[in-house]
Amino acid sequence: MIRIGQGYDVHKLVEGRELWICGIKIPHTHGLLGHSDADVAIHALCDALLGAIASGDIGKHFPDTDPRYKGIDSKLLLSHVMKLVRENKYQLANCDITICAEAPKFRPYIDDMRKTLASVMEVDSDQISVKATTTEKLGFTGRREGISALAVCLLTKE
Repeated sequence: MIRIGQGYDVHKLVEGRELWICGIKIPHTHGLLGHSDADVAIHALCDALLGAIASGDIGKHFPDTDPRYKGIDSKLLLSHVMKLVRENKYQLANCDITICAEAPKFRPYIDDMRKTLASVMEVDSDQISVKATTTEKLGFTGRREGISALAVCLLTKE
């Protein structure tokens, strides 16, 4: 049996915050605003994985009203989600993440992002794809107001 999940997340760019994407700190003038570290790509990936096992979304499991998750490293959330995936007797076949932003440029960090996610998820890095694109200066991402991310995953029954 196979299961497909998809996820999407958005966070606003603000001054005075660090920028964390796919578990990597990226040097930039702005960071993402959120209750946790606001790692938009990991949040989209968590939603894709939770969707594939029909277990709700990231807000259900880690509500932004819970002080335990204030400032939390999103890699910890992803690790917990992978535990749920395994408890449901699934394993990751692959996942594909797309980061949508005008800046910064993500190409220099993508290999480290893949390795970091693979380590957290306890899978091989060749099961993880990370890409980045712009929106050709259109919309909120084009105006550099925020960053969005999309993720899709394929799970197989153990």
